[in-house]
Amino acid sequence: MKKTGRKIVAYSSILATFLAILFIFWSEEVKYLLPTPIPQSYQEVAINQSVSVEDFIQTQSTKPIFLHFFNPDCPCSKFNLSHVRSLIKKYNKEIEFYAVLQVEGKNYDVSQFTKKYDLPVKVIVDYQNILAEKCGVYSTPQAVILTTDSKLYYRGNYNKSRYCTDKATNFAQMAIDSLLLGKEPPQFGILASQSYGCELPKEEEN
Repeated sequence: MKKTGRKIVAYSSILATFLAILFIFWSEEVKYLLPTPIPQSYQEVAINQSVSVEDFIQTQSTKPIFLHFFNPDCPCSKFNLSHVRSLIKKYNKEIEFYAVLQVEGKNYDVSQFTKKYDLPVKVIVDYQNILAEKCGVYSTPQAVILTTDSKLYYRGNYNKSRYCTDKATNFAQMAIDSLLLGKEPPQFGILASQSYGCELPKEEEN
């Protein structure tokens, strides 16, 4: 009986460990390989639709605007930081870049983001996901490009690879190049437009 009891305890421990590993693998890897669930309240913003950003961006610049939607608590937001930095370095003279932070609460310390992630861009804290909704964004990371007259030129993924290692699918970069050449918004298909990553933080209940 004692041996049977020990076996049961041993098998239970192995099973618990296995289930814990599966949960970690799911929460850290697998679920981010699946499309982000579309919120029931989501309203799509069409390409070439005007997007009002005056409440968030006060600028006299005549450059197109690039919005990098980023959640500091989302693992996926950190995967492509190296690629985002390369875009900023390459196009900062022609494009005005902003990091749009999706965070919970109302008192996020922007200096934490600036020091930790070293992105040389202006920062917008998008409380309650207002700017995200204006742009039709419901997950992070996402790239949004607005023309000089504030029309949506591109919204979607940076790459089909989470680390942006597939140069053939550098969607955001190719969209920038297309815009700077004066072309119509590119149509990359579902690999670019179907959002992957983390859902946006929920609004706090009063």
